[in-house]
Amino acid sequence: MTSNGRPRITVVGLGADGWAGVPDRLRTMVEGAAVVLGGRRHLALLPDVSDQAREVWPSPLRDGLPGLMARYADLDVVALASGDPLVSGIGSTLVELFGADAVHVEPTVSSVALARARMRWAAEDHDVVSLVGRDPRLLLRALAPGRRVLVLSADETTPAVVARLLVEHGYAASRISVLGDLGGDETRVDGVADGWEGEVSRLNVIALEVVGQGLASWSPGLPDSAYEHDGQLTKRDLRASALSRLAPVPGQLLWDVGAGAGSVGIEWMRAHPSCRAIGVESDSERAGRIARNAGALGVPDLEVVHGRAPDALTGLPAPDAVFVGGGATRARVVDTCLAALHERGRLVVHGVTLETEQLLVRLHSEHSGELTRIAVEHAEPIGTFTGWTPARAVIQWAYVKEQS
Repeated sequence: MTSNGRPRITVVGLGADGWAGVPDRLRTMVEGAAVVLGGRRHLALLPDVSDQAREVWPSPLRDGLPGLMARYADLDVVALASGDPLVSGIGSTLVELFGADAVHVEPTVSSVALARARMRWAAEDHDVVSLVGRDPRLLLRALAPGRRVLVLSADETTPAVVARLLVEHGYAASRISVLGDLGGDETRVDGVADGWEGEVSRLNVIALEVVGQGLASWSPGLPDSAYEHDGQLTKRDLRASALSRLAPVPGQLLWDVGAGAGSVGIEWMRAHPSCRAIGVESDSERAGRIARNAGALGVPDLEVVHGRAPDALTGLPAPDAVFVGGGATRARVVDTCLAALHERGRLVVHGVTLETEQLLVRLHSEHSGELTRIAVEHAEPIGTFTGWTPARAVIQWAYVKEQS
């Protein structure tokens, strides 16, 4: 808040008609502001105002905004945005950084709403994925046969990137509509992912109707074949069991310690777009493999820390859940994880050796929790017959940290 009690930042959404479409009330507010922030395209739309400071958004945005705002402390600031600033926009970033009380938002019709109207799609029948300044592979998590997705493009190259991803991941027959300059001199280019061609506007929204048989499930327990690995992989049945006890919650953070191929952290993040994970792995080849698996499965933002626990855990943000899939018997690993957990945080440790079993029995005795021995057998050919082939049994200790 400013000293006069008003929100410090007013965010004004602009449509495709630019300054001409801004109501008189908001024009007066923008012209009377001491400072106006925005992209170069938006700032260029404004009439000249003497003694008004104008600033282009800093890059990188999140790191630069606090310092920029500090330079204009206690002044009325207007920020210009596209459409509805709270739909994958700058308004959400400003609220996150400075708090809701410091931000007032004046939206106009968003590009998402306009695209939905052009496609005649119900709001509840599609997902929205923003690729503005983000890794395009984030789209992969939203893909499933029969789903509809609106993609906010970074620029005119995004449709071709999206088409290539669809083809590479089993959705080559998906239908693509690129809607350009919504609310202005609108354009539309239709096609399918396989063989996509089209000259499109820089300002566009992509409407996808997903067709194909790619990897789709968000539930834990993806096939082991979904991962690149060297054998160090928490297998499908054990992974599903671990994640059921880790209990992913939107917005929460997981440490995947001794991450191997990264499967537990990846499936934690696939549970919800706001779930976060850090994979800690001492082997450099496996650390690189985790990053590749995360990108291929639609969660490229998974953070990989190359180092050995417990030292590699120092300085990491406190987790809401921890999975220890390897290295539990190393000194202080489990104790460090327990100490770092938030209250009501969940810890799951797997072990296959007698030494790890002894450790987990002791931890169960000291802390209680849930101690389980999991033995899985799969039917496999034995000559002309079929028999059960057992996998190595795993000891699982699951614990919920109580209040201090």
